Parts: sequence; C-alpha cells; structure tokens
Amino acid sequence: MELNDLYRRVIMDHYKSPRNRGEMQNESVAIQLNNPTCGDRISLQLQLENGVVMDARYTGEGCSISMSSASMMTEAVKGLTYEEALALAERFSSLMKGADEEFEELEDIEALSGVNKFPARIKCATLAWNALRKGIEAQK
Repeated sequence: MELNDLYRRVIMDHYKSPRNRGEMQNESVAIQLNNPTCGDRISLQLQLENGVVMDARYTGEGCSISMSSASMMTEAVKGLTYEEALALAERFSSLMKGADEEFEELEDIEALSGVNKFPARIKCATLAWNALRKGIEAQK
C-alpha cells in the first residue's frame, strides 16, 4: 500500500468517524471561524484551566480536509499546556507550508502533509488550528 493511500484512509476515517465532534457543556471559550472561499465553518469549544487544554470539541460543516483536521487537532491538544498547544499549531502551520515536520507522537496529523501541494486546500486544513490559536490567545 502506498503512503498516499494510507494517508487518504486516515483522513477519511477521521471524516467518517470524527473524534470530539459535538458541543461541550462547560466550555471556557468558544470560537467560530469560517473559510469563505469554500464554505467551511467551525465552532471550536475549549475547556481551558490553569494553563492547560482540558478538553476540546467542535461542530461545523466542511470538506473532508477541514473536518478531519479538526478531529485530529482536538485529539492532539487535550492535556497540553497553552504553550505546548500553540507550539503544535505552529508545527502544523510549518507542515502546511511544506516543511518536513514529523509528528511521530501524532501520526494521524502527518496524513495531512499532502495538502500543502494544493494551496487552495491549506486554508481548509488550518481552519481548526487557527481557531485553537485564537481561543488560547484570548485566555492569555
């Protein structure tokens, strides 16, 4: 099996069986963002306590790239400090710009590495991550 096929399967798995999709009862911050170019929209809810991302959930509509990225991001940031979550978002941004980032600890995120070959889709992949940044920065 080729690596690209594996990556497509990982993306579709997160799209068809999203992790952390739904509304949170006790969020401390909620951010709504959209990508007017393609219509993707996300509402990210974060439970932030004592400098740590305790929980992350999302709702929204969009393409498989944006929704899969949101699913992967919400899994990845739970339990991270604000600084660790922002550093992960920065690494993801570098991946989308073509950097050779490795996410050994979070293999699913690497599945989105091929998106950087399609500039119009980069905004789809980074939508949830941009919402994460805004949410954390609002708490600082």
